Amino acid sequence: MEGINVESIFRSRRKTVSLEITDRGTLIVKAPFSMSNKEIYKIIEKHKNWISKKIAIALAKEKPLKRAFTEGENFLYLGKPYRLFFSDTQSEDLKFENAFYLKKDKIDSAKEVFINWYKKEAKRFILERLDYYVRLTGINYNKVKITSAMKRWGSCSRNRNLSFSYRLIMAPTFVIDYVIVHELCHVVVFNHSKEFWEHVRVILPNFEDAKNWLKEKGQTLNI
Repeated sequence: MEGINVESIFRSRRKTVSLEITDRGTLIVKAPFSMSNKEIYKIIEKHKNWISKKIAIALAKEKPLKRAFTEGENFLYLGKPYRLFFSDTQSEDLKFENAFYLKKDKIDSAKEVFINWYKKEAKRFILERLDYYVRLTGINYNKVKITSAMKRWGSCSRNRNLSFSYRLIMAPTFVIDYVIVHELCHVVVFNHSKEFWEHVRVILPNFEDAKNWLKEKGQTLNI
């Protein structure tokens, strides 16, 4: 179909058709066993305007960079890019002083060193911001965990345990605050109802700016 690349069609015992747009701008169809290709393509034709709009959004998203860990390469911290330099005089594996300084004998394990640094920094910064919003709202949580999640920025369990991806530390502060407030509000409302979003809006009136930022640029928060 013109302008729409159907990557694959999966059939199962499901009763309805699902149309999913990938980050590559292709279409994945999930359909019942009983549905023919002709019927599927009729549905695609019916929804082609919606599909085309979603494909355009997917293709417009910033793509993740391939890291080479070479000197002069930029790495994100709190929404800003900072250059990487190698050092043979420091004791720390990785040091941040308005730039990243990697110990020379750690170049071969640079990715692991960066991830460890990001995790520690994420825990420190997120706990600091969490404390601020707990004092502001009076909402309390149980425990906090920093994860390596690739697709989920944060989560809240029924036991009020909060989890956050370390990759958030690469995002601007207003985006980190949004994810923190989002999960903290789930302590009060454990769903995404209108009531939940009103709780978020009261605390962060412009939360949609951060929500949209993650949709458009979340893929860039990688290592």
